[in-house]
Amino acid sequence: MNQILSVEPPKKKEKKVKQKKQSMGGPIEIIKIVKFFAVVMVVFGICMIGTGSYSMYQNSQLGNSQANPIISVEETSETQLTISVSHSKPLQKVTYRWNNEDEVELDANGKRSVEQTIEIPTGENTLYVYAVDTEGRETNHQRTYTRQGDININFEVDGSNLKVTADGKNELSYMTYRWDEDEEQTVQINSTTTEQLIEIPKGQHTLTVSVVDINNNTETKEQEVKGVTKPTLEVTTDGSSNFVIKASDEEGIKRIEIILNETEKSAIDLDKVYPDVEQRKQFEYNQIPIRDGENRLEVTVYNESGVSETARVLVNK
Repeated sequence: MNQILSVEPPKKKEKKVKQKKQSMGGPIEIIKIVKFFAVVMVVFGICMIGTGSYSMYQNSQLGNSQANPIISVEETSETQLTISVSHSKPLQKVTYRWNNEDEVELDANGKRSVEQTIEIPTGENTLYVYAVDTEGRETNHQRTYTRQGDININFEVDGSNLKVTADGKNELSYMTYRWDEDEEQTVQINSTTTEQLIEIPKGQHTLTVSVVDINNNTETKEQEVKGVTKPTLEVTTDGSSNFVIKASDEEGIKRIEIILNETEKSAIDLDKVYPDVEQRKQFEYNQIPIRDGENRLEVTVYNESGVSETARVLVNK
């Protein structure tokens, strides 16, 4: 018997399977979904980056608007300094000065950076630099520099006097000094060092000192000084029983130091006993007994500025 094989039914079944797979959402649909979410994530990331960058920009702008001027000072040589001032905002004023001298103003108005090279004075000197912007934000800089020159001059307050010391590499010929615009005084030196005590006049004054060596090198230094008067001091006795100490000062007596016979020492801090300075402008003390034999008394009084006066007496009983 002849048999006839049919292959049509399997083909129909395969077609139905493919249709079923497509109706269930095959690989093509999954890929579309993945691409969609990928695009969404990229857009979201771009938005986040943009927001963060804008925030950083705002913070940077805020930081710049709140910053103060920046001052830097560099020693460009043994004798020179370079002052540099920079800022994100326009500057209004930049000044510098040495010690208590007058300020020197630099050309800074409206600029964002300023630079100036200056000479370092000989001796020990303090540089002050000041900068302020147009919004009132300011910066101060202070530093002390020491430069050894052919001639060095130093000032030191010594009671009611100003002690001026000078030394040079070569022999010093002479020194001149004057208070404010008064007549100049001359002191002969003829040595490599000198020390002079100059009485300070009462009130605020400027002392100008110039020292010249044998090679005609000249060094000049100025110093503002406030002069105060010495206290008035008198030590007497009330007969034969006690010493009497009388002191007065327009600022007020602050401290009294007493030495009897070079060994017995005592002190009275009047500002602790009488806090009111008016009570210390006139002072009298008579509690030091005079003993039999020799009595050597030394009394020193100090006023509010630290200026002192000393008196010594000898009493035999």
